[in-house]
Amino acid sequence: MPSLETLLVFAAISLGMVLTPGPNMVYLVSRSISQGRAAGLLSLLGVALGFVFYMLCAALGITAFLATVPLAYDAVRFAGAIYLGWLAWQAFTGRSSPFAPRNLPRHDARRLVAMGFLTNLLNPKIAVMYLSLLPQFIDPARGDVFGQAVALGFTQICVSIAVNAAIVFAAAHVAAFLAGRPLFARIQRWVMGTVLAGLAARMATEART
Repeated sequence: MPSLETLLVFAAISLGMVLTPGPNMVYLVSRSISQGRAAGLLSLLGVALGFVFYMLCAALGITAFLATVPLAYDAVRFAGAIYLGWLAWQAFTGRSSPFAPRNLPRHDARRLVAMGFLTNLLNPKIAVMYLSLLPQFIDPARGDVFGQAVALGFTQICVSIAVNAAIVFAAAHVAAFLAGRPLFARIQRWVMGTVLAGLAARMATEART
């Protein structure tokens, strides 16, 4: 198992990423506003299943990778720093709000879960996230690399579910709040961009030590 400090740092990074608007947030907000909270939560279940699928695939791949190519570890660490930097840039330059009204057709429960799953599965950034970030927090000296990857992955999934569930419940209210306060949305993007940029710089610096 990763140390408590490692889990907390990884959870903080996961929080920063989930608060940065992306396809999952846009879809969940749109579904919640168009069809209600229950539909949003069912869609979130599908999104979570997509996270689990990608996380397990990445954990298996990372385990094999670190076992066979340990000298490439620093390269993967830099890839993680670049990925966080890219997320920061997206936050700084983003213009549209995930809370902008979008009408979606109504679907039954099974279709909602399936569409949430596919929305996440068809987002290649999720695979990149796991493959580039998980190795940064795995310490082969602590044993079982696969177990560490799974523990970190489920930490990210729990953070994502908690935040997105709150967004689903508050989607309509937040959309109405932000509709008349565009400055607030810009401040939020800059704050998250700054946090992610700082994490990217810290990761890149540590990779050189």
